[in-house]
Amino acid sequence: MSRDIKYIGMDVHKEAVVIAVLNSSGKLVMESIVETKASSILQFIHGLRGELHVTWEEGTWAAWLYDLLQPHVQQVLVCDPRRNALLKEGNKSDKVDARKLADLLRTGMLRPVYHGEHGLRTLRELARSYQTISKDLNRVMNRIKALYRGWSIPCAGTQVYAPRYRQEWLHKIEHAGVRRRAELLCQQFYNTNLSCCAENIDSTGLPEGK
Repeated sequence: MSRDIKYIGMDVHKEAVVIAVLNSSGKLVMESIVETKASSILQFIHGLRGELHVTWEEGTWAAWLYDLLQPHVQQVLVCDPRRNALLKEGNKSDKVDARKLADLLRTGMLRPVYHGEHGLRTLRELARSYQTISKDLNRVMNRIKALYRGWSIPCAGTQVYAPRYRQEWLHKIEHAGVRRRAELLCQQFYNTNLSCCAENIDSTGLPEGK
């Protein structure tokens, strides 16, 4: 008994995804356009029966779509559009592209260029978040120092940032409005993701010269 295999070609755009589904003999069994939303795409995939093999071209949405569909289908293949010379033949339209992608997948004519990041994207996102937080933290630190210096209050070193000395430094500011501003800046400093370490910050815990 032959397996029920379906080959799915997707032409992905910002607003919509054009989908063509072929059976193992290359016959078009379904064609649809769905929103480029996780719920819409998964609803379409879950409505198909059999062993599902899916392909689309590498692009902006490739990584997101790979992570979305990989757990739900037998095979995901993201291909290089520059190598798909057959897509340039005939009339150019989204539906033609989706059908041709499905057929190239069925006939083994596509070469994968993406195999999932295996946690690399998570690492990149964490690194990006860390860089953003670090920049924000340095910005707030500079503002705190600038405020004290603007009122001729010496603030060399890093003690001015330490939670244990917070009240002591705030009391050095006589003007209530300025003191409130300094308090808000300190709160902003503590509210960053690095605030989990704030209780351990002492006079030697941050870069000198800030």
